Amino acid sequence: MIPPDITPELLSVARGDAPADLLIRGGHVLNVFTGDIETANIAIFGGRIAGIGDYSFTRDTFNAAGLTLAPGLIDAHMHVESTMMPPAEFVRLAAPHGTIGAVFDPHEIANVLGIPGIRYLMNDAQDLPFEAMWALSSCVPSSPLETSGAVLNAGDLAPLFDDPRVVALAEMMNFPGAVNGDRDVLEKINLAQRRGRVVDGHAPGLTGKSLQAYAAAGISSDHECTTADEAREKLRAGMTIFIREGSAARNLEALLPLVTADNKHLFCFCTDDRHPADLKSEGHIDHVVRKAVTLGLNPAWALAMGSLHVARHYGRRDLGAIAPGCRASLMAFDLQNPALPRVVWHNGLVIARDGEYLPPRRPATPLPGGGGVVLPRGLGQGSFRVPAASAGDLRVIHMHPHQIVTGELRMPGRVQDGAYVQDTRHDILKLAVIERHRGSGNIGLGFVHGFRLKRGAIASTVGHDSHNLAVVGTNDADMLLAARTLEACGGGQCAVADGSPLAVLPLPIAGLMSDRPAPELIAAQRRLLDAASTLGYPHDDPFMPLSFLVLPVIPALKVTDLGLVDVGAFRVVPIQCA
Repeated sequence: MIPPDITPELLSVARGDAPADLLIRGGHVLNVFTGDIETANIAIFGGRIAGIGDYSFTRDTFNAAGLTLAPGLIDAHMHVESTMMPPAEFVRLAAPHGTIGAVFDPHEIANVLGIPGIRYLMNDAQDLPFEAMWALSSCVPSSPLETSGAVLNAGDLAPLFDDPRVVALAEMMNFPGAVNGDRDVLEKINLAQRRGRVVDGHAPGLTGKSLQAYAAAGISSDHECTTADEAREKLRAGMTIFIREGSAARNLEALLPLVTADNKHLFCFCTDDRHPADLKSEGHIDHVVRKAVTLGLNPAWALAMGSLHVARHYGRRDLGAIAPGCRASLMAFDLQNPALPRVVWHNGLVIARDGEYLPPRRPATPLPGGGGVVLPRGLGQGSFRVPAASAGDLRVIHMHPHQIVTGELRMPGRVQDGAYVQDTRHDILKLAVIERHRGSGNIGLGFVHGFRLKRGAIASTVGHDSHNLAVVGTNDADMLLAARTLEACGGGQCAVADGSPLAVLPLPIAGLMSDRPAPELIAAQRRLLDAASTLGYPHDDPFMPLSFLVLPVIPALKVTDLGLVDVGAFRVVPIQCA
């Protein structure tokens, strides 16, 4: 939403010469610039804060006595597609938790549908009571080691930079390209900088002179740090650190000790990917703030990292603070029970109260075409066969259930009828990635340790970043059934066993998002997760780590539709060890 102009009438209210539209009276106002809290009145006019102090001239009043008032929260980096909801439905869950804005990177749908997918999300977010800011996807596809549904170059992105809602070039995942001066990468970076936008980063584990080159390319931030040492080196290179605490990757505890009074302005909070059930039950950025405070962070710093610092990083001086001239987007909460804001305002209007989102549900945004599942002709059980000339050790992905990085194991392969097969006794399952956008027939195969399934298979068309169809299973027959099940519903997630589907979560919007209200989506996902647990998965959600097992820009070993990828070597490698 574009900031309203500063008007003479606003300044008249600030001077005390004219009545405010709304006076929030008697609350404890947090100043995120200084960390001070003062009891004061907030005068609001035309959607902006006119002033804070002893104002009394007003048309309407809200009594905030006993409540603490803080700026509304902003997620510094997230993929709304990962909530499995388009923006209009996401806001219905996030706003009651005090979220008044987010910087959306639409690269999930961009990898499936390209520019029409980005425009679909931007149109869906238009005119919401929410600050939907956009970072244009820099890496579609994320690497040449996978097949996506679209390819975007600088020329494709250039017209979108004319939209004032665009605040950045999104995470530059192709850090080797940035470091080595790849022409196409630098063209995107220079385009963003010429248009006055920041360039956000994505460089897990990058260090030394390569990091210096990455920062020299103009990269402003990073949200992939997993250790304090890594974050410290990036801070010293001039980068802002987004501390990520989402549903997939959780780095808050590791990075929080690095925050000090001197450097706190260089930290923001983000979720990156947030599970819809987690969003409903735990919250959004408010959950990160509460957890940070529990871990010992100064509450004023925590709130500033979830509001002011994000706004300033993206050049939005009208957001992130309760201050004269800022947008009247704020929340009131009870310090004795801070789990959920009592009231949330956006541009001076109440949008949520005691956990309930107040604006009515609006008609659905027309969907773009495409984005379904196109399986290879003749797909059968034999499509999942991994030939074995002789028995030997396999390169096996070591899946970590709560991290998006993987390890590499060398494990003895089980051979049957001249092929390597699954070994549930030693938790060696087969992973297949089927290209679903173009009908190319590409199928990448590998083996994974960590799921502990004893029967059946699970499959998903949510697979970062190209979102091909990924299926992991204990036998090829159920893997085939899982793929066919998702073909029939146009994309989504499923669990199958013994020749029958157990649960299906349809995601008809590009194979990524539901077209159903959030409560229905959450209930369907719960049924799916319960079904997956009956297959033997010991943690809450096997689909989240599955979605990252196919991402070839995060170490160490992954599978794409082109095969088993050694991320460090940046190439497809054989399954069998030499």
